[in-house]
Amino acid sequence: MNPRHQYRGRFAPSPTGPLHFGSLVTALASYLEARSRHGQWLIRIEDLDPLRDPPEATGQILHSLDAHGLTSDEPVFFQSHRQEAYQAATDYLLEKGLAYRCNCSRKQLRANAGRHPQHCRSIAPTRPNPPFAVRFALHEEVAHWHDLLLGPQQQIVRAEIDDPVILRKEGFFAYQLAVVVDDIEQGITDVVRGSDLIDMTAQQQQIYRALNATPPSWLHIPVVVNEQGQKLSKQNHAPALDDRTPVNNLYSALCSLNQKPPSALLSGSVENLLQWGCRHWNRQAVN
Repeated sequence: MNPRHQYRGRFAPSPTGPLHFGSLVTALASYLEARSRHGQWLIRIEDLDPLRDPPEATGQILHSLDAHGLTSDEPVFFQSHRQEAYQAATDYLLEKGLAYRCNCSRKQLRANAGRHPQHCRSIAPTRPNPPFAVRFALHEEVAHWHDLLLGPQQQIVRAEIDDPVILRKEGFFAYQLAVVVDDIEQGITDVVRGSDLIDMTAQQQQIYRALNATPPSWLHIPVVVNEQGQKLSKQNHAPALDDRTPVNNLYSALCSLNQKPPSALLSGSVENLLQWGCRHWNRQAVN
């Protein structure tokens, strides 16, 4: 485990398709934040769900990052190789009464305002009928934390209603558990990610603490949207990055982050552009 005073950040894409511009903006922001604070920057591939991850996507993403000069300081981390760690964390939470098995369907929960009609949380079945999910047992809380860009934040956490799935009925471990277990394992001190994930923060902080770990610092940047105001994503058919034009792509990403790069950088190299970005990174300019 790395000491908390040493900055360790990460970029953790899901390999559901090739890298697009919105993902590049997030990757670049996390990279520049780490470099500007003389820290380490890691890449993690969140390949938890083989049913929705095309086999070629991971290679495409890593090729794009490399073409843009964004290389990990340590070997790339793959969540698909981490099943034993997630199972151990799930077993620990179940043993401590901090998680529970749940047979309820989404339809049943919606019809019951999020409450469990089978009382899964309060009456733990010794032999639950398959298939069942495992949920983390949240406690009621008004959570507070300080976002490094957005300032003081507050979220209301509702026990039972908001309890996140950590092991899906299909047998796949869920993002909410895996991201915390991996951040702990990799000694991540700071997380830079899109503001579309901010609603998960209070829940994730409770999972960190349940696993006897200190939550990281958070920096949520605005997501890039298309002309219809939708977040750029593979679901909204965001085009793949053109890896043949990395300087132009990085320059546009710096502009998207409101860093005001000089146009002379467009005639330079990826290395020069990243060096400028590291020297002039100003997270408070992001809007």
